[in-house]
Amino acid sequence: MNWVLRRLLAVWVRFKIRPDDVVARLHGRNNHVCYVLERRSVMDLAVLQDACVRLKVARPRKRLMERGKDLRSFFYLSRPRGFWDERLDRRPPPQLAQMIEALRANPQLDIDLVPVAVYWGRAPQKEGSWFRLLFVEDWALTSRARKLMQVLFNGRNTIIEFDVPISLRSLLGEEIGIAVRGRRVARALRILYAKHRAARIGPDLSHRRTIVTRVLRTRAVRAVVAQEMREKKLSRHQAILRAKRYAEEIAANYSHAFIRFMERALARLWNRLYDGVEFGHVDTLERTAEGNEIVYVPCHRSHMDYLLLSYAIYVNGYAIPHIAAGINLNLPVVGRFLRKGGAFFIRRSFRGNALYTVVFMKYLAAIMARGHSIEYFIEGGRSRTGRLLQPKTGMLSMTVRSFLRDPARPVVFLPVYFGYERIVEGTTYVGELSGKPKEKESVFGLIRTLRKLKERFGKVHVNIGEPIPLADVLDRHDPEWRTREIEDDTRVPWIGRAVDDLAGTIMRNINSAAAVTPIGLLAITLLATPRQALPEADLLRQMDLYRTLLRGFAYSERVTVTELTGAEILAYGISMQVISRQPHGLGDIVRMSDESAVLATYYRNNILHLFAMPSLVACVFASNSRVRTEDIQRLAWRIYPYIAAELFLRWSEDELPGVVNGVLACLEEHGLLECDADRSEWHRPPPTSLKAMQLSLLAQATIQTVERYYLAIAQLVKAGSGQISQSVLEERCQLTAQRMAMLYGLNSPEFFDRTMFENFIDLLRSRQVIRNSSGGKLEFDELLMRVAADAQFVLNEQLRHSILQVTHS
Repeated sequence: MNWVLRRLLAVWVRFKIRPDDVVARLHGRNNHVCYVLERRSVMDLAVLQDACVRLKVARPRKRLMERGKDLRSFFYLSRPRGFWDERLDRRPPPQLAQMIEALRANPQLDIDLVPVAVYWGRAPQKEGSWFRLLFVEDWALTSRARKLMQVLFNGRNTIIEFDVPISLRSLLGEEIGIAVRGRRVARALRILYAKHRAARIGPDLSHRRTIVTRVLRTRAVRAVVAQEMREKKLSRHQAILRAKRYAEEIAANYSHAFIRFMERALARLWNRLYDGVEFGHVDTLERTAEGNEIVYVPCHRSHMDYLLLSYAIYVNGYAIPHIAAGINLNLPVVGRFLRKGGAFFIRRSFRGNALYTVVFMKYLAAIMARGHSIEYFIEGGRSRTGRLLQPKTGMLSMTVRSFLRDPARPVVFLPVYFGYERIVEGTTYVGELSGKPKEKESVFGLIRTLRKLKERFGKVHVNIGEPIPLADVLDRHDPEWRTREIEDDTRVPWIGRAVDDLAGTIMRNINSAAAVTPIGLLAITLLATPRQALPEADLLRQMDLYRTLLRGFAYSERVTVTELTGAEILAYGISMQVISRQPHGLGDIVRMSDESAVLATYYRNNILHLFAMPSLVACVFASNSRVRTEDIQRLAWRIYPYIAAELFLRWSEDELPGVVNGVLACLEEHGLLECDADRSEWHRPPPTSLKAMQLSLLAQATIQTVERYYLAIAQLVKAGSGQISQSVLEERCQLTAQRMAMLYGLNSPEFFDRTMFENFIDLLRSRQVIRNSSGGKLEFDELLMRVAADAQFVLNEQLRHSILQVTHS
């Protein structure tokens, strides 16, 4: 009967075996091998038998031991109570009792248990019919009829997952009693299967109403309800109803069926919008998903981020996270669908509402304790410039404090980088940076964007960064945190420092997983020219240089770079209507239109940090033909902290001298710089050479950033120490930068973004270059003048005069 079933299934079923090293795990073992299946299913057993045949490892139906005639090399952990009774019998299986008896009789004997899970309809990168979605693997008990439907509709889309062999004797302990020890082994295996299933399809979440009720019953919520009754003169019923409304406003309504439905719908949407969705470093997810509480912390470029990350995670065989979404997205109809997809909603501010704060924190703790991964955007909102925004640490702080109160499962943060070749909201962002008011989200706004479905948006890259175990961060700030009892975490100062440290690490790890796209390379090259145009040969040569620098001075091993050649990048840019080719007798000219150039600043800024250090060194030679090594190091030391804070660069200030030496060596290798025999002085190539032009274009990547710093310092010096407040200085800087953009044709909206000036002034204060007077004015001394002098050394005379002329007008 088993042979016939196997032959029938072999015709139809196609399965993928995980992990890749199964053969290495099972070959050459000294102990007997016994496979464990979670529930009784002859079809699961048949495909397991075929998988073992393919792998050439021990088969499940063979005799386990020579003397055990009825003891086979497999058993089911749970079995139906009867043929017509589908309820599960969870008592330890008889085969397990026989194995324990055999170990008891022979102290030298051991058996390796190999848990195996079969997921019908969960193989990655597969699509099926709408009807097929009804029979994908979930937590529900599966009847024989449903199992047959699963095989028929999803048999070609199946995962067989082998776990690490577990010594049965190690599970039993020293004293071997058959009944008690059998229950211990069965319980341990069920916990293991629950972890596997949670990693693949998400945890078994009870109804939303149950979670809300559990949150309302927590001691912390009851305490704040009592406080609300006293302070606002409410009855107990009114206060509890208010807490319940908050919980229902927040809570997701996760639906496995809706997720399966949306996988199919989103696959069609991505095929229409994008040329492909590339999911980079998925092996990182494989290493960290199981046994850890995963917190996805992506950068925020577009509203598409929500859907893209969930889709990429799901099609690669993992459970999608619960996503913290702004309350502005809780739109009619749309909000309901987002809840079913795992979104829970959060207000922009909790200030002054203790009840809402406690309800939200307890809801967050509840979903984390139940083993569900979560996701939130650490920047708080979408970046309008393409750069990472300064992190908002509210959600991060809640996560850390929830973990410290109940460290049940290890928490690991997974940074995620989104790399778009074109974003849906591009035109809107440019308008907002130019002074237009931010558009509120609405159903009508969503309908208006549907017309964009006919446009082309290129490829999307979703790259996973280096994981950050929370325990490692906490260890740096308090090695004894595991043994301390923290009654009031608001009074423990090191927690705040740990949260800030964690936030900075997340941002740096996001940038370390950047994707260099063809559009990004075109943008960073052409935007360095006055009119966004270059001869084709020069453009190809410069892009080749940038790709070579990315290899020779590698920012991070997680950075992905387009594999297209220079000519292919050029053709791709023309097909995306980002650039155009203008024929000429002396060689074609490649240019960007003014409209494309403004939008291209976004994609340049996505990868600007990768070229920041080579560009900063090149800036030193923009107005100086020869510079001593010690002066290069001093200038880098002076300017690097500000650029590093703005672009979230990965190196510490202690590492800076070695980084600068590495950059100089790389630029020397490519002929962009030359040094004296004793390496004490460096000089640029002859001004008329191609290498000099390449060095000049490289410098332009960060020269506007240095200009912005000099502009802010010039405004502060002009006003005088103790004569101007920060808000007034920010406004003057913004207006001056806008004027410069109008006078000199700077197609870069973030040049006059007020937030950039605010962050720079805050950093000057934190580094004690400036300070606040008792009257709220900004004071400075000689230290600021030294910063200004070094900025002057980098900028050429024409740029300095242009800035001073506009500043004093």
